[in-house]
Amino acid sequence: MSTTNVDIDELRKLFLFERLTDEQLTKLANSGQVRTFAQEEVILRQGDPAECFAVLLDGEIQMINETVSAGTVAMPRTSQPGVYGGATSAYLGDRAPQTYQHTLRATAPTRMFLLPAKKFAYIVAEWFPMAMHLLDGMLSGGRFQREAIDRRQRLTALGTITAGLTHELNNPAAAAVRAASELRTLVRTSRLQLAQLAEAGIPPEKLRALIEWQEACTNNLGKLPQRTPLEISDAEDELGEALDDLGVDDAWELAPALVNAGFSNKELEKVRGKVGEEQTPAALHWLAGAIEISQMLREVTEATERITSLINSAKQYSQMDRAPFQQVDLHDLLDSTIAIFRGKIPPGISVVTDYDRTLPLIPCYAGELNQVWTNLIHNALDAMGEVGTLTIRTAHDEDEAIVEVGDTGPGVPEAIKERIFEPFFTTKSVGQGTGLGLDISYRIVAGRHGGEIKVRSAPGETWFEVRLPLREPVPVA
Repeated sequence: MSTTNVDIDELRKLFLFERLTDEQLTKLANSGQVRTFAQEEVILRQGDPAECFAVLLDGEIQMINETVSAGTVAMPRTSQPGVYGGATSAYLGDRAPQTYQHTLRATAPTRMFLLPAKKFAYIVAEWFPMAMHLLDGMLSGGRFQREAIDRRQRLTALGTITAGLTHELNNPAAAAVRAASELRTLVRTSRLQLAQLAEAGIPPEKLRALIEWQEACTNNLGKLPQRTPLEISDAEDELGEALDDLGVDDAWELAPALVNAGFSNKELEKVRGKVGEEQTPAALHWLAGAIEISQMLREVTEATERITSLINSAKQYSQMDRAPFQQVDLHDLLDSTIAIFRGKIPPGISVVTDYDRTLPLIPCYAGELNQVWTNLIHNALDAMGEVGTLTIRTAHDEDEAIVEVGDTGPGVPEAIKERIFEPFFTTKSVGQGTGLGLDISYRIVAGRHGGEIKVRSAPGETWFEVRLPLREPVPVA
């Protein structure tokens, strides 16, 4: 690292100082110095005393933040002369952070203009007193306002997701409760029917044969070839008539359960042969009840498996009990977000996924990326209303993963396309949006992951494209 003086003409070319007078530029140049840094050399280190305001003259730098909760966050590299860092709020005096809030690292041979923090604070206060007060107010007020609205945005999103998840859980939960209630009656009736068969003197070997037959029938549930409703109705009518001819009470009530297990006149004759003519009616009543019990148990199993699947999706979505920075499959994150939205997607909107399964695992803050997918999908659904197609596809391009969320809504007007990622900018009516969804998404993708998010839109086709690096950011030495 070497140190030299700076020429005022070089400072004048920087956008940061372009309107200063020669006298001001001379004073500025005399107050600081130029230092040269080698590639990968640290310029300023987070946590060190905030002693310098640093401005890039030429080369390339990267800003890196270390946080307790999220680990290392690397910003995109930049070679734009005039970008700055370090003690940027030194003009606030004692209210400014006393240590650097980030690390600056040279990612190529780099020259920096370093201005002592006290000199920078004096210059801002003396040359731009009104601007200093405005910056002070904007920094303090804007931070508090953003934090408050950000919290509210998260709570609103949580409420929306919770409502959808509750709706999705309600259906299988209600089905399980209903099936469990019916099971009580069926099991009680089955016990009584079995006791009646025993009292009627059915031989043990015939009772065992009947139970084995019941096991074979229940194993057929869900495994039989698909039949049309008309074919099923004809089979029930045919079996009902055969049961009626045998003198079986409530034959038409027994027929549907028996047909569902693959029962026909052929099986009816086999039962008669196994248990005898006299015991056949009672045996068929017990057999139909046992089949219905198996059907109810299948319904309870399917309902509870659906509940478990939804809970797993919610855990995947929220990344409960997981490290914030991890290697994940993007498709798992996308699928869990879609599952959370299932209850909020209108019947007229179809969901299409087109995944590149060769996409490798990516290093990311999974819970935060789920917030990005939530915002993009929510906006797409809002844009389409009740009818349309939501498309989510993935791909990868060299060292980047690509996720695209598309909708068939009216599109983003060209006049506002450049503003949609600005904080508080929204096209929704009052009370329906804060204008922070895309801003938060941008900060997560670009700021937290060093990626990129952009939009292309035309009437009937809008795509939000998210690009994420496939490699972890290089740790600061």
